Amino acid sequence: MPVSTKVQKVSALIDAELQVWDSLAICEYINDAYLSNAAWPTDSVQRAIARSLSAEMHSSFMALRNEMPMNIRATRKVELSAAAKKDLARIDEIFATQQARYPNAWLFGEFSIADAMYAPVVLRLKTYQISLSTASEHYCQHVLSCPTLQQWIIGSSKETDIVACDEAGVDVI
Repeated sequence: MPVSTKVQKVSALIDAELQVWDSLAICEYINDAYLSNAAWPTDSVQRAIARSLSAEMHSSFMALRNEMPMNIRATRKVELSAAAKKDLARIDEIFATQQARYPNAWLFGEFSIADAMYAPVVLRLKTYQISLSTASEHYCQHVLSCPTLQQWIIGSSKETDIVACDEAGVDVI
C-alpha cells in the first residue's frame, strides 16, 4: 500500500499499488523484488564500498547538479564554479579508482546500483563536454556504450518540451 497517493516526485516508480519516489529506494526495491539482490557486488567489502559510493552520489555533488542540469538531448558549454569543479574532481577520483580495480568495466566489474546512480553524471559529462582523466573517460565510454543507456538517449531525443528555466550554459553547434 502506498504511503501517499499524492506524491509527485521525479524519479518515481509505480509497481501495482506501490509508489517509490526516491532514486536509491527505487534501485533497492528493484534489486530486492526482481533481481534477487544481484545489483550489488557479492563481496561484502566491495558491496560496502558500492553502497557508500551510491549514497555519496545520492546525497552529494549539489554544485554539479545545479550547474549542469540533466539534458540528454543537448550539447552545451558551461562555466563552472569552484564547487562544481571540486565535485568533478571527486567524481574523477571515484571513476579512476574503480577503473584501476576493474579496467574497462563497470565500477565493480559487473553492473551494479552504483553504476545506475552515476549514469546521469556520465550523461551530464557528455552534454556539457566535460573531460576527466583517461581512466575515467574509459568508464564513461563503457557506460555510454551500454545498450540500455543508448535506449534512454534515443527515447529522450523524442521529447520536445524544453523548460527554459532548467537550461544551463550555451548551445554548442
